[in-house]
Amino acid sequence: MKKKIVGTTVTEASAQALLRRQGGRQLAPVEDRLIRMRLGASQPRQARIEWMGTDSEELAIELRAIEIETYLKLKAHRARNAARAAAPAVASAASRTRDKIVRALRRRGPNR
Repeated sequence: MKKKIVGTTVTEASAQALLRRQGGRQLAPVEDRLIRMRLGASQPRQARIEWMGTDSEELAIELRAIEIETYLKLKAHRARNAARAAAPAVASAASRTRDKIVRALRRRGPNR
């Protein structure tokens, strides 16, 4: 008896989902990386991130400095965004008060 061979079409979305779930267990590391780059699939959340600067101590120090600088910039950016989000609330309260005064003055009329 012959084995039936069934051809299927794999979409990008299904391949990405499969890579996320199983992590390319049956693929060689080079193949896994190639497919992930080609499809734009991310690593599984539990996967360890490779550290690329372990050979050179000088490079490791430089990479750590870049990480710290980036973190500080992100922290400052978040603080600026939080300040901007709080500023309109204060401005709207001031404009509400101003509008209230203007309405009261209009009710009194120009001669009073």
